[in-house]
Amino acid sequence: MKFRSVATAVAILTASALALSGCASSGTGPEPTSSEASASGGTLTIGALADIKSFDPAQAHIGHYVQYYQPVYDSLLRREADGTLVPMLATKWAYNDDNTVLTLTLRDDVTFTDGTPLDAAAVKTNLDRFPTGNGPQASTLAQVAEVVVEDPTTVVITLNAPDPALLDYLGTAAGFIASPTAIEGGAIATDPIGSGPYTLDKTATVAASQYTFVKNPDYWDPSLQVYDTIVLKPILDTTAMLNAIVSGQVNAALLTPKTQAQAAAANLTEYQYPTDWQGLLIFDRDGAMVPELADVKVRQAINYAIDKDTLLAQVGKGLGTVTSQPFGEGTDAFEKDLESAYPYDPAKAKKLMKEAGVGEFSVTMPTVSGFFDPALTAGIGQNLADIGITVNWENVAGTDLVSSMVQGKYAMSWFSLFQGSPWVAANQIITPNATYNPFHTTDPKVDELVKQIQFGSEEEQTTAAKSLNEYVVDQAWFAPFYRPSQVLFTDAKTTTEPQLQQAVPSIYSYAPAK
Repeated sequence: MKFRSVATAVAILTASALALSGCASSGTGPEPTSSEASASGGTLTIGALADIKSFDPAQAHIGHYVQYYQPVYDSLLRREADGTLVPMLATKWAYNDDNTVLTLTLRDDVTFTDGTPLDAAAVKTNLDRFPTGNGPQASTLAQVAEVVVEDPTTVVITLNAPDPALLDYLGTAAGFIASPTAIEGGAIATDPIGSGPYTLDKTATVAASQYTFVKNPDYWDPSLQVYDTIVLKPILDTTAMLNAIVSGQVNAALLTPKTQAQAAAANLTEYQYPTDWQGLLIFDRDGAMVPELADVKVRQAINYAIDKDTLLAQVGKGLGTVTSQPFGEGTDAFEKDLESAYPYDPAKAKKLMKEAGVGEFSVTMPTVSGFFDPALTAGIGQNLADIGITVNWENVAGTDLVSSMVQGKYAMSWFSLFQGSPWVAANQIITPNATYNPFHTTDPKVDELVKQIQFGSEEEQTTAAKSLNEYVVDQAWFAPFYRPSQVLFTDAKTTTEPQLQQAVPSIYSYAPAK
């Protein structure tokens, strides 16, 4: 049974894009009430395509990882499925006139599960350590100059410059709040202590196999405790994930296009929704590790060398849209003409390599056994070999994939990234301190365009976003392949709602099927 067509999902996501951007200068919303949902009990078991390395919220990540943090940690704001920001620990928020000072008003009735009261000082502790914790999302708070405790329920965040996405960040990884007592105790990485709807049951948890969360009996918002127990099972092998959902080992699982047909035939509910773009992140654009990548003609050659249509057909089973741009449809940066900026043209790719004056060279890229489709790695390897680039695939543990990339271990890597607003996307992959810019590439034109997105009028922001997209496509900073349709399945007992611009639903979106 199909829950929603791809076309419908696109329309919903596009209409909600503004809500995700977090650009409003002030905001408030209704207090969540326990009448909005009733606890139903039982256990929800989710198959996760990623494993967690640390429960320290300073190491929190987005995408597949967010579902590990949500049970134990409340965030300052909460993102609903359509991207709307609603109160969580912060009941209201407001900016000053130039959007450089954000004032948060906090709940006064929340206690961490170790008995420590949640107050402004606790929030300051977490916000202060997040950008210095060297976590994968640390750069999202790069504009924060100072966090001040005005009184026990008021936190004032002063920015070096406006950050159009700050509110959104406070509703994801940067907004998770842990007990300062637990942080000081030094065991927060393995013994998470938050104020969330659940607590980690260490007796029923086996690292890399199963993480069990049980209902927090003193939680302040019972409407978010639909289940008595939530179990997360990291299953990094895509075939094993299929078997888990079909056999009933898990209630929900994100599958691949290759396993979609078998799941669809097993009386499961299917959800298709666009979220990411997939392709090559060309990190080493200055040639520090692989000198040849400093030449824009080489990077353009890589783009022309990839047979995207064949990869989409073989790996994605046609569930997606071929693209050459890293910015998504529905954002201000999107340009329809850029979809086909780099058609498959190996002859042109070879010509560019010759013009660049480079001979054959090799590049090492990471792969994860059981997670990376062999047809994907074989296709990329063959396409690049055809123009004189040898790919050496290095197998890494799934838990090490992101850290190895963001720490600059590889010059290039295949990856899948969500397509957020121009400001969010720029700070994810383009700006000097972006998470996925480990070599801190800088470019005067890019810097100026990003500045216009940050400070300009609405019209100037839109113009700059399109120009930024055109420039990074022309300079071949990346080699996008396609925007795949995410394929999520739930069993007959479970229902959920896809989360805007997130690979998997938030834990708050699951409920027993009626």
